[in-house]
Amino acid sequence: MQKNNLKRHTPQKKAIVIGRGGKRGKTSGRGTKGQHAHGGHGIRPDMRDTIKKIPKLRGRGKNINTSRQVPARVVNITRIDAAFENGAVISPKTLVEQKLVNRQAGKLPLVKVLGTGETKKKFTFENCIISLAAKAKLEQGGSTIK
Repeated sequence: MQKNNLKRHTPQKKAIVIGRGGKRGKTSGRGTKGQHAHGGHGIRPDMRDTIKKIPKLRGRGKNINTSRQVPARVVNITRIDAAFENGAVISPKTLVEQKLVNRQAGKLPLVKVLGTGETKKKFTFENCIISLAAKAKLEQGGSTIK
């Protein structure tokens, strides 16, 4: 057996073709010279001018991840029990009148009732968010939630 008689078991892979290649040649369809011929040519897109005229939203920081939604004001059952009579209708409006919560930017706030404390009185709750613990205590005491 001689070296020139040896044969491969697998065919040789084709060599990678190196060169300018492509079907366009020389200027690759970009004409000759000038701002259009080069990559990243300096023509501003029409939309860019429109975008630049729109003011930025200032004061929120870079990549800020906080909500714009205003958090609910919190009131406990103990304070409601002390401020209201038996059978009273409790809503954000009545809570503002009793000064248990403050207005937010001149508007009625979103109110959440929490379950700290006990009550024997029966109330009617309207337009309030009520926690699960508070709901259990209020329904046990005979209050209604709308």
